[in-house]
Amino acid sequence: MTSRRGNHEGSIYRRASDQRWVGQLLLGYDGLGRPIRRFVTAKTRSEVAQKLKQLRRQFDDGLTVPDAGLKLEALFERWFEDVLRHQVAPSTFSNYRAVTVKHIVPALGKKKISALMVTDVDRLLSSKIDSGLSTSTVRRIRAVLSQCLDQGIRWGVVSRNVASHSRAPRETRKEGRTLSPEQAKQFLAYLKGHRNEALYAVMLSTGLRRGEALGLMWKDLDRDSGVLQIRRQLKREGGTLVTADTKTSRSRRSVNLPPPMLKALLWHERRQETERTALGTSWINTDFIFTSAVGTPIDPRNFYREFTKICRDAGMGDWHPHELRHSAASLMLAQGVKLQVVSQVLGHASIRMTADVYGHILDPDRQEAADAMGTLLWDEDS
Repeated sequence: MTSRRGNHEGSIYRRASDQRWVGQLLLGYDGLGRPIRRFVTAKTRSEVAQKLKQLRRQFDDGLTVPDAGLKLEALFERWFEDVLRHQVAPSTFSNYRAVTVKHIVPALGKKKISALMVTDVDRLLSSKIDSGLSTSTVRRIRAVLSQCLDQGIRWGVVSRNVASHSRAPRETRKEGRTLSPEQAKQFLAYLKGHRNEALYAVMLSTGLRRGEALGLMWKDLDRDSGVLQIRRQLKREGGTLVTADTKTSRSRRSVNLPPPMLKALLWHERRQETERTALGTSWINTDFIFTSAVGTPIDPRNFYREFTKICRDAGMGDWHPHELRHSAASLMLAQGVKLQVVSQVLGHASIRMTADVYGHILDPDRQEAADAMGTLLWDEDS
């Protein structure tokens, strides 16, 4: 039976199943003429009345009133459509949607936002680890869920971000392989005279990412100073090659080339001009430094296949293109280049990232610091 209610209280009644008090507030009607209602529950009638007054105040102030019936999958769809697709690159958007559809929605999509608990998120992450997913993938699942709930808080439809309160799986960073100085020289020696010799050499000597190297244009090269401007990346999106901004704002940078590297690029320019002259009108002028045989940009997939073949033919085994970048950083640090400078050359978002990945290479420097302080503060007889 519905109890007598005060002004603006809405409907208040006691639920027979568990004897809890329930409050219902009518906020209006949607575009189809259906009533928009919000429900609250509490142990006492006075608590329900107070909650209803708070909801009414929020509504009157023009704030979004939480919907106890809103499900997580509906929140994700609204986030994707109204916000995320305007904020991130298409490839990132596709990645977020894939993570959501494959991992989050099947487990939690039907759950009401109001009933979502930290334990639900912990259980999801644990099950994904047990299924064999990598730590980085599980951390990405948590990050995507957390971003969506953060947006829900901004909209006023979510009271707290339970994903941010969950425990992210511990990430164990694996040391990437690096070419030794001897292997690096072997690699460059094998490439001598190869059509894309300069492409692989610039990645090894400067640590450019694959997309950054493939996105280089001749206007980015200052031939007098030997400085490259890194301004874009080439990548594949939806089956099409496109240029996009660099990975981060710090990735937009200037890189000084070693003199032999500049010489190799100038040789590459002369060879490219010979190819263009030979093809005549069949050459497609794109201004990219590294191109296919007809002038079009190099597809990252073709680059990967060619790189794999070169490494095997050179007797080096299987290597990934990103390991050229890792090798460049490791070799620079081993030669005594300061960590901050290496971070700038690589275009890392922060020096901390460089230190986390390559700090182990600085062990001799740390010992040098210890020896210096020992000499300064103690006598030889101590």
